[in-house]
Amino acid sequence: MSVVIKWAERLALLLFVAVPASAEPILSSSNDTSGVGPALAAIFGQERVALAALPDAHFAELTQEPAPRAGLFGRRTEPGFVYDAGWLAVQPEASGDAQFQCLKQALYFEARGEPIIGQVAVAEVILNRVADPAFPNTICGVVRQSNPRGCQFSYYCDGRSDAMHDREAASRVGKVARALIDGSPRTLTAGATYFHAFWVRPSWRHDFERTTQIGVHTFYRKPVRTAIN
Repeated sequence: MSVVIKWAERLALLLFVAVPASAEPILSSSNDTSGVGPALAAIFGQERVALAALPDAHFAELTQEPAPRAGLFGRRTEPGFVYDAGWLAVQPEASGDAQFQCLKQALYFEARGEPIIGQVAVAEVILNRVADPAFPNTICGVVRQSNPRGCQFSYYCDGRSDAMHDREAASRVGKVARALIDGSPRTLTAGATYFHAFWVRPSWRHDFERTTQIGVHTFYRKPVRTAIN
């Protein structure tokens, strides 16, 4: 909201106060407005005196632009924002704690061959699960989750080494992991908590709502429940 709009709102309030309570709540040529001009002049005069008495810091606080709010899924995106090679190039080399390492490793084994947008999409699913009470509430808990049918992320229990030998790919997915953990927007998959590669046809896909296809992966979320279903 701009400063001009703020003052417009104040003026509208002043006009409301200045008009007698018995006046009709509509704009009409039949309303008696003879007393409005002097009343406004008196009010503006009082306001100038009041503003002049305000400390500079308080006046600045009243007139400053509000800070942008974070979006529902990470920070609000700027117009033209896109996850691509240019975005990745300006990300710093990444490091972090065990949760960061779990996300980095999951992206390496699940999506390192994907374009940047595909890696971000897989990271979204993992972080969306962390935020969903139906799943573990940590990144490591999500990527290591298993049941009698196997692991949620197959690389974790396939019996192979989890070492990330491709350093360049590991660096890329590390940057993606760091950015998403730090609040980069999660808006690609519409809240998806499931995905699969297009060459497999898991039976569970019929139970969920498809949200998008990015790279080789198809993304799904739990169907929205309403009062009539």
